[in-house]
Amino acid sequence: MIERREVWITGVGLLTCLGEGLEATWHHLKQGDPPPFDDKSFAPCIIHPLAPINFDKQISKKSDQRQMETWQRLGVYAAGLALGDAGIAGHADLLDHTDMIVSAGGGERDIAVDTAILAGMRTAADSAIFLNQRLMSDLRPTLFLAQLPNLLAGNISLIHGVVGSSRTFLGEESAGVDAVRVAQARIAAGQSELTLVGGAFNASRWDILLVNEEAGLPLKGKFAPVWDRGPQGGIAFGNMSAFLVLESRDHAQKRAARPRARMTAIQSGRNMRRAGDIEASLRRQWKAITPKIDLARAAIVSGANGFEPATSAELHVLKEIALPVRNTGTYIGHGVETQFTANLAIACAMIEDGNLFPPMGSGDCGETPSPLSQAVVTSVGSWRGEGLALIERID
Repeated sequence: MIERREVWITGVGLLTCLGEGLEATWHHLKQGDPPPFDDKSFAPCIIHPLAPINFDKQISKKSDQRQMETWQRLGVYAAGLALGDAGIAGHADLLDHTDMIVSAGGGERDIAVDTAILAGMRTAADSAIFLNQRLMSDLRPTLFLAQLPNLLAGNISLIHGVVGSSRTFLGEESAGVDAVRVAQARIAAGQSELTLVGGAFNASRWDILLVNEEAGLPLKGKFAPVWDRGPQGGIAFGNMSAFLVLESRDHAQKRAARPRARMTAIQSGRNMRRAGDIEASLRRQWKAITPKIDLARAAIVSGANGFEPATSAELHVLKEIALPVRNTGTYIGHGVETQFTANLAIACAMIEDGNLFPPMGSGDCGETPSPLSQAVVTSVGSWRGEGLALIERID
């Protein structure tokens, strides 16, 4: 039997509505500051806007910034923060064998072109012919580059010099879970020493809100904590980007890297979402990681997003588990593919600090264990996909 190697998190890069960097987000969470949300710019939808950011600090060339859409700039920036936090930024000898896994959506569209086409289709004699003609003539070639998810990985490689193997995962929340799961598994199996993993999400877009409105996902009207949005529910999407550097213990120790946390276990699943499926999936995953959990020292960081029935189903299982729970979505919104990685980043800060942030909403419960040294991070997608990860402090 091949021995599985220990996997450490040695770098964290995070951008949220609470600020730039993990420390800024954690500071506002720990203080219990009111969640920043915007119910005006995209009314009636509610989003969590991005905090002010100077992209020049990580993307020095304006020409590079111009050829990226916002979500790619966010991703490149957070990736740079993670590489810097891990102490490998600018070190070609390390970046040459740093692998990369990106979890991403379908990119950004040209809103003006889409709006004109939709308006014209209402009066066109043949809407199908009209649509085909306009798509062929109106869309810029660069639009397709902006929409390619693997261009985020390409831009990270070009800007930061990460030139190991590269993979891109798509598929809503499951993409984020499986990107981390595969990164962790490859390092544990000896197939990689260093991996940069994460994603980015730009919520300040009419196109993303329109797509999600077709499924009834966006939160509209009045803001409320994730747990208290009622049977109709709703997601307040959040602008964010999060990247982690995962590394084998031996490799990290040889270069005297500071570990943020140990990634001890990760599970992912996908079911048909019939009644009871979410609960059954989470219970199976919880059972799989339970032997590694010290229940007296652990807490849960929930990725619940407010949409039903997923949110209520997760809460039902969390009440069975009976550990302290804190949800991040109330504060930073929901970043779909990016949410899981962002919550892992926040969990790192939580176990490093040894404290939970204040509860907000009826599902947040429990006091800080003494000592707090383990965190279970959850992910339940609004449509498909469930995941759990266990990280712990390295003493």
